Amino acid sequence: MTKIEEFIEVVKQGKYVQAHEILEDDWRFYRKKGLKPEEKAIQGLINGATALALFFIKKRPTSYEKVWKVFEKYEHYLNIANLENIEKYIEAKELLLKINSTIKK
Repeated sequence: MTKIEEFIEVVKQGKYVQAHEILEDDWRFYRKKGLKPEEKAIQGLINGATALALFFIKKRPTSYEKVWKVFEKYEHYLNIANLENIEKYIEAKELLLKINSTIKK
C-alpha cells in the first residue's frame, strides 16, 4: 500500500492526526528538493486532515477554520503536481472535501 492509499484509509476511519503523520515525510522530501507544486499539494492534504482533527477530535472550530483555509489555498497544486499515483491524491482531496461538507457552518 502506498502512503497516499494509507492516508485515504485512515481518513476514512476518522484518524485525522494519523493521516497527517503519514504524508509528513513526503512533504519534507519535496520541500527539501524545492519542488513547490508537489510540496504544496501534499501540504494541502496534510492541512485538510489537520483541520478535520481540530474540528472533530480537538473540538476547536476556530482553529479548524484557519487550517481549512490552508487546504483550500493549496488544493489547486494537485492540478500541476508531478506526483506518482496523482489520481489517488485527487481521491484524497475529494474525500477531505466530502467529509468537510458534513460540517455545519
